[in-house]
Amino acid sequence: MSTSDLTRLLSSNPVNLAPYESLYKHLHSHPELSYQELGTASTAALHLRSLNAGYEVHTSIGGHGLAGVLQNGNGKTILLRADMDALPVKEETGLDYASKVTMRDVDDVTKPVMHACGHDFHVTALLAAAERLANMKDSWSGTLIVLFQPNEERAGGAQAMVDDGLYTKVPVPDIVLVQHVLPLRAGHVGCRVGTIMSEADSFKITLFGRGGHGSMPHRTIDPVVMAAGVVLKLQTIVSREVDPDEFAVVTVGSLQAGQTENIIADKAEVRVNVRTQDPQVRNKILASIRRIVAGECEASGAVKEPLIEETTHFPLSVNDQEVTSQVVGSFRDFFGERFNANMKPSTASEDYSILGSSQNRPCCFWAFGGVEEGVWDEAEKQGRLMQDIAVNHSPFFAPVLQPTLETGVDALCLGALTFLKFS
Repeated sequence: MSTSDLTRLLSSNPVNLAPYESLYKHLHSHPELSYQELGTASTAALHLRSLNAGYEVHTSIGGHGLAGVLQNGNGKTILLRADMDALPVKEETGLDYASKVTMRDVDDVTKPVMHACGHDFHVTALLAAAERLANMKDSWSGTLIVLFQPNEERAGGAQAMVDDGLYTKVPVPDIVLVQHVLPLRAGHVGCRVGTIMSEADSFKITLFGRGGHGSMPHRTIDPVVMAAGVVLKLQTIVSREVDPDEFAVVTVGSLQAGQTENIIADKAEVRVNVRTQDPQVRNKILASIRRIVAGECEASGAVKEPLIEETTHFPLSVNDQEVTSQVVGSFRDFFGERFNANMKPSTASEDYSILGSSQNRPCCFWAFGGVEEGVWDEAEKQGRLMQDIAVNHSPFFAPVLQPTLETGVDALCLGALTFLKFS
């Protein structure tokens, strides 16, 4: 079937999105942190079963992960994936369905929780696509897997599902397809062949000093000063050690030491995040971090060697050329001028590729926008896109409900139908 035939098929088989708008608002106001996505998973499983469409639902995979399998004759096996977890962010959107949830995190600290990365949109769009594709199953054959992944934000969910026997419960897919809502014009979609998202490494660095009275710094080795030196020197890695033509980010997201102002602590913890898109650049940066930390500790007279612990790792995300070229063809025909076939690689990172790479299967990732077009255009006109458009992980991140949801559903269905065999 040609891409134009595919477009006509999809356009003639809409799905009622009104119930899904309500579902989205429910999910948005009931976010759950990584490892704790029980309510979201239960909602997704219940909804898949309520469709009475023949989905075989498998739950509690790698934590709260689940997958629905719709077997519909001979053809390729296509896996569509959505992530479910939210973030420890206090919502400031002002929406009438804004989250007021707090939860204890993995460190047993109570924190506000918000869907600040759009995973509520991902779950809702995938459930709607599951219904729409099931309603169209007389027009295609193959096997559809709709997978809802936990713990994406802490980089463990995809691997946990694989390690927990995901592919003993569901068929190994021929192709893995994934999407993400980003701060782009609502209704617009972007994709590209090749590198699409960055590799990411996160570390907790513990620096050891000698604590004491705030009035007697000469009797101590101050880990706060030591940490400050580390933080400042880390900022020179990208600016002075990495080729300007290469992409790299080094971010210090947390520095913690002590409990009060008149006590010099005996240790400090610095949490660092690194983003790269080239293995050689990555290796250079990680070596530089170790060199800087060791050098600053020696210069400060640290009482023992620093402890550098990797906390998370996201693999480099690369869109398979053959698969992505076919997706691009379908998207270009359907979305027209709203589709960008050469979007810039994202500086963010994801773990979805493990669902494919663990089985030596190709993946394709695309982005869809969530910023109201008028808001985007005005910010662009004023030269204030960076200032006025909230990005993922911001307390103000609030994708406009429509046409964002409709676009996400269309894209998932188009992606799947590009490879499923037409009857």
